[in-house]
Amino acid sequence: MQQRLEELDQAALRRRLRPADTQSLQLIDQHGQPRINFGSNDYLGLASQPLTAPARPPGDRLPPVDQPPRRGSGASALVCGHTLLHQRLIDALRQLEETEAAVLYPSGYAACSGCVAALARRGDLILSDALNHASLIDGCRLSKAERFVFAHADTEMVEALLKHHRRSFRNAWIVTDSVFSMDGDIAPLQRLAAIAARYDATLIVDEAHGTAVLGSDGSGACAALGIKDQVPIRIGTLSKALGAQGGFVVGPQVVIDYLLNHSRPLIYSTAAAPTTIAAALLGVQSIAEEPKKREHVQRLSRRLRAGLRSLGKDQPADDSLAAGVPIVPIRLGAAEAATAAAEQLWDRGFYVPAIRPPTVPPGTSRLRVSLSAAHSEQQVDALLEAIAHLPVA
Repeated sequence: MQQRLEELDQAALRRRLRPADTQSLQLIDQHGQPRINFGSNDYLGLASQPLTAPARPPGDRLPPVDQPPRRGSGASALVCGHTLLHQRLIDALRQLEETEAAVLYPSGYAACSGCVAALARRGDLILSDALNHASLIDGCRLSKAERFVFAHADTEMVEALLKHHRRSFRNAWIVTDSVFSMDGDIAPLQRLAAIAARYDATLIVDEAHGTAVLGSDGSGACAALGIKDQVPIRIGTLSKALGAQGGFVVGPQVVIDYLLNHSRPLIYSTAAAPTTIAAALLGVQSIAEEPKKREHVQRLSRRLRAGLRSLGKDQPADDSLAAGVPIVPIRLGAAEAATAAAEQLWDRGFYVPAIRPPTVPPGTSRLRVSLSAAHSEQQVDALLEAIAHLPVA
């Protein structure tokens, strides 16, 4: 083990925990050195807000919930860990996602890996995007299905694989992120949905980085593209724009019932703490109540991307859906270059994480800027000025 760790040191790939005081995620403080934080996935700036009692929605017939919520759930959801707060959150997610049913998981990773591993069985076919999140990749590996990885966003390859293999398998599943976490680009969801319909396949989409950020109703990229009804199974997280922790899957009642009976991370994990669920419910309620947060972070994304284009950095067109995604990569190639750039930005007052293999493929190390509604235009402009002075950028 020590030898492998030393090899990681030599390749500038070793990871370490760096404790930080982050009472507010807008700033990150290490050893008394506060820096503007451009590394968090708190896209709407909700994670730092105080926990208050979620409002009871109109028509809510569930009994009132004692306040404050207890610290822990005490058991798995199927034993006695599923509280009235959990049920209220499920109802709120069903309404947001306009779907028949929903189920909660203790993390987004558990939702992705547990959903795919349970649904895809021996005798099935899975087609998975090459840049999918590790949780989707692990779900595909844990399933007993035959797996093919298609080149990133390559719908021609997807169709060719289905045309050649579909008849040999009972079910076919196309698995993809909606917004890819390291590049901030959006999957060709409309084309994938059309291919899935043509070959009797089911499209599973992970909306971890789209939920509460994209779509006029804040329900994600599928909504923004008008194809929610063509994507029967969607996965989301409570730990990014919603400012809490956990994951969820939405879909037809039969799918959710199947997961409740076959998805091991759901069955054998303690349910998320009621305090966490209360925070997530506040996040879902804020999507409808505070659309200006979503609009603000999208404006910041376009502002940063326009500034990077002026510095010669490749970025999506300003009128594209991807231009509003608050994940903005700056590719530098070598891991050493990314690490050096991150350290230089730290010295200038900014925390921007360096992303290196194995999170991204070798030769594609980068800075990954994550924007939040808590940021200001002035902070984005100051970051751009600091990036302009980077010798390696």
